[in-house]
Amino acid sequence: MNIETASRTRSTETEQQTLALGEALAKDFRGGELIFLSGDLGVGKTTLVRGMLRGLGFTGRVKSPTYGLLESYELNDLTLHHLDLYRLGHAEELFDLGLEEMLDPRSVVLIEWPERAERVLPRPTQKIRIEANNHKRQFEIDCYSSSPQTY
Repeated sequence: MNIETASRTRSTETEQQTLALGEALAKDFRGGELIFLSGDLGVGKTTLVRGMLRGLGFTGRVKSPTYGLLESYELNDLTLHHLDLYRLGHAEELFDLGLEEMLDPRSVVLIEWPERAERVLPRPTQKIRIEANNHKRQFEIDCYSSSPQTY
C-alpha cells in the first residue's frame, strides 16, 4: 500500500487556542487512530488532548497520565486512550497495559513520548510535534494515510 503524508503547521499563543486546535483535530476522529504526541515537558501535550476530548463532547476532568501511564475515556461512539510513556521502564510494558486491545476501530489512542517505545509501536496515523518558543506553541502535524485527512 502506498502511504501518503499530509503535513500542516499550526501555531497557538494561549491555552485557549491550544484547546481549540485540539477540538478541531478531534472532528476528524472516526476510530482506529493512533496518534503520537512529541515535545518537551510542559509544552502542552496534555492541553491538546484536553481540547481533543472537549471536541468529542467530554466535559469531565482530564488528568495527565504521567504517573499511571494510562487514562481512558468512554465517549458516545469512541473510547479515547491517553498514554504517557515518559516513565516507562521498558517498551514491553506497553503489552502489560493492553496496547494491542486498545488498537481497535472504536478507539483513538494518543501516546505522549512515543520515542520511549518506538521499536514496539505500530506506525501511527498521525504524528504531532510541539515546540515552545516563549508563549507561542508550534504544532507540526503529519498525517499518514492512503487519502490524507484535511483539517
